[in-house]
Amino acid sequence: MPHDSSTPTPAVLASVRAGAAVAVLALLAACSSGSAEPDDSGQPSGDGAPSSPEASPSQKPEKSAPITVAIGGDVHFEGELRRRLDSDPATALGGISETLSAADLAVVNLETAVTDGGTPAPGKQFVFRAPQTTFTALESAGVDVASVANNHGMDYGATGLQDTLAGAEDAGFPLVGAGQNEEEAYAPHVFDTEGGKVAVIGAADVLDNHLISAWTAGPDKPGLASAKNEMRSRLVEAVSAAAEEADTVITYLHWGLEGDHCPKAHAPGLAQELADAGADAVVGGHAHVLSPGGYLGDTYVHYGLGNFAFYNYSGPTAETGVLNLTFQDGEVVGDEWKPGQIQGGVPVLYEGAAAEDAHATWESFRSQCGVGLTPAPEGQEGEEEQAEAG
Repeated sequence: MPHDSSTPTPAVLASVRAGAAVAVLALLAACSSGSAEPDDSGQPSGDGAPSSPEASPSQKPEKSAPITVAIGGDVHFEGELRRRLDSDPATALGGISETLSAADLAVVNLETAVTDGGTPAPGKQFVFRAPQTTFTALESAGVDVASVANNHGMDYGATGLQDTLAGAEDAGFPLVGAGQNEEEAYAPHVFDTEGGKVAVIGAADVLDNHLISAWTAGPDKPGLASAKNEMRSRLVEAVSAAAEEADTVITYLHWGLEGDHCPKAHAPGLAQELADAGADAVVGGHAHVLSPGGYLGDTYVHYGLGNFAFYNYSGPTAETGVLNLTFQDGEVVGDEWKPGQIQGGVPVLYEGAAAEDAHATWESFRSQCGVGLTPAPEGQEGEEEQAEAG
């Protein structure tokens, strides 16, 4: 409060003291009768202190509602999966739909073009495509968004990509990682939830060398969002922009080396760049086998979610799972890896001892690969160890 620099006279001081005394007596009388009048601030006259704890609102901001996101690996509809799709799109992904639907949001990698046309990409041994009912199958299974930024997203060329984008728009199903131009391809899909805005971005870190130029979106060219070569910085910029817009940012990457549980040598550096840019989770797959997951500082990183709904499954390629991440106020506050096995092309979660064994095997990849991930966020590793010991 500002102070007056003038000095009051003794008469003035005496008058002030007398007035104050009268005011105190009046206040005591009013309090005893319960009829204190509020002053201009809305508080009872006197020292302004609240009369009960209920009148003092907490100074701590309220936490937002927690958000659970279920994340799965690679999905296509070839072989027996195509037969499941043709038989009944609503049940094509099987019982895993219960797990996906239980989360607030669910994300997978759609590793196929959704088209009946186009021309197979040159120089590729495997090309995938699926009909429009693909989007019915995903939505019915509880999937909310899929990334098509992968080495099969344009298996049927630019025409196949245009069909994929148009089909998704007609179905009202969100896709990320591709677009009519670079801006659209790197743009996130943003969900408004009770716990704030959640942005999901998709990008391919694996593309055939002879197709990188043709498949990467440009300023005026349809294509995929890429993390290859000079486009790595473009992805980092996209994540940074998304972090300005949303409370939570999930980056879904197509990365890894087929058949190898451990990520490529450059992957930890890429994960760190994305975390620094504002990604709260960096996840993905491509290797067709499981890779380690854990924390890089406060960001959750999963280097390989494996196959999810896939026609090729035996031994390690049949091992799969669902990653459940819980976010609150833009931070990962919980993680759970639910291991499973692909049976008949679709994921079936393990139970009991089988689940414990599969989880332990997956946990071992963290130390086996030596990628610097921890089982708990930075600063909480000791707390988790104590909890496990207890």
